[in-house]
Amino acid sequence: MIIGQAADAAGVSAKRIRYYEQIGLIDTARRSGAGYRVYDERDLHSLRFIRRARQLGFSIPHIATLLALWRDRRRSSADVKEIALAHVEELRSKITELQSIVDTLEDLAAHCDGDSRPDCPILAELQGVE
Repeated sequence: MIIGQAADAAGVSAKRIRYYEQIGLIDTARRSGAGYRVYDERDLHSLRFIRRARQLGFSIPHIATLLALWRDRRRSSADVKEIALAHVEELRSKITELQSIVDTLEDLAAHCDGDSRPDCPILAELQGVE
């Protein structure tokens, strides 16, 4: 199938497929006699794997490692688990950071009168004025 069909079947854009090829995440596609990129079921499985890994928030380098492990039938599941658990810790850290941001913004909004006067603690905080 050509790139548009592969994109539809895998649930990613054609642009994203070309990007994955460019960075080496997937193999460069074979070309048809007319010069079109041609993809097979193996390529679709890889694209779907990448899409799902991205949905779970894995970085491109982690996805490359996971793809290599997925393709290696002699792999240790411990290696995969280690990557997943490290990612969980990264996500927990981001959640903590985002919650702190939410708390700060809620506090600033609570102290803003939201009236027609120009005084605004939100802007003062962004400006670094205490």
